[in-house]
Amino acid sequence: MRDNRESRLLLVLLVAIAFALITVDLRGGEQSPLDGARRGAATVFGPVQNTVAGAVDPVGNAVSAVRDSGKRHDRLAALERENAELKQRLGSDDRNRSQTKELDKLLRTAAAGQYGVKGAQVIAIGAAQGFSWTITIDVGERDGIRRDMTVLNGDGLVGRVTTVGPSTSTVLLATDPDFTVGTRLEKSNELGFANGRGDSWLTVQLLNTRANVKKGDRMVTFGSSNNRPFVPGVPVGEVIQVTPYSGDLTRTVRVRPYVGFSRLDIVGVVVEGPRKDPRDMVLPDPPKKKPIPTVTVTVTPGAEDADADGQEGDGQQGDGPPGDGPPDGQAAPPGPDQDQYPDQADEQGD
Repeated sequence: MRDNRESRLLLVLLVAIAFALITVDLRGGEQSPLDGARRGAATVFGPVQNTVAGAVDPVGNAVSAVRDSGKRHDRLAALERENAELKQRLGSDDRNRSQTKELDKLLRTAAAGQYGVKGAQVIAIGAAQGFSWTITIDVGERDGIRRDMTVLNGDGLVGRVTTVGPSTSTVLLATDPDFTVGTRLEKSNELGFANGRGDSWLTVQLLNTRANVKKGDRMVTFGSSNNRPFVPGVPVGEVIQVTPYSGDLTRTVRVRPYVGFSRLDIVGVVVEGPRKDPRDMVLPDPPKKKPIPTVTVTVTPGAEDADADGQEGDGQQGDGPPGDGPPDGQAAPPGPDQDQYPDQADEQGD
């Protein structure tokens, strides 16, 4: 349609008619004269509207679903992040509890031996020293650590410091084949030298070839001059095998160390030795032996005892006055009711 004066007049007229119809419809309410026309239009265009709605609604639902899916995905991602943070926090709490327990045990051991220790954490294993059994700890020269200091934990001897840096140190473990420490047996005081084997056991050479040693005996460090590299009294391990005497200059025993070298975490470097040798004070109390359970046996009286009890007061031996019995050393003659003839006595008892 061309934009001319007639078309503009027609548009204005149609708009005016539309406003008039709207006004009439609003004023008429339910009695509106246009109600019939509106119903007819609904009858004609209703099916078309339903068809179009049926075709358009899935698209709208899909768009809403995509939008809601995005929201759900964001919510799931937020929940996953929260769960991950919670797990990390719980794991951290478990680790903190474990470290606190190890530190408490270390402090109790240090107090028992009167050792001045500097706590440290293992940050690496197997330092760059060939194939040596070593660990790296997070303390060094700045913390007062020096070479050839004793390293222990709450269970016992861990090793000795071999290399010291500004903030870290390297510790040679007691299981290393190049490791040697002087030992002393509990109670018997037999001396020896413990050597690492490259595994989880120690070999101890006792100086006394006829030393009275047996499985289960415990040993501690003997100590060194000026407490370097080893302070005395640190628990080493327990004897698990004794080799028979073979005429050698020393006697060999196999020892299981107290320390679990595969799970080291919190350790202590002894920066100040004890004022006096603690001897066996650092060793834990030996396990108490379980008491042997007592067995009570109940004996049920036999038929003969029952018959004898039933004959009391009938003038048998033992019921008369003293002096009526037979002379000492002589057997009493069988009475009429005694079991001289067991079969007859059973018949009478029946």
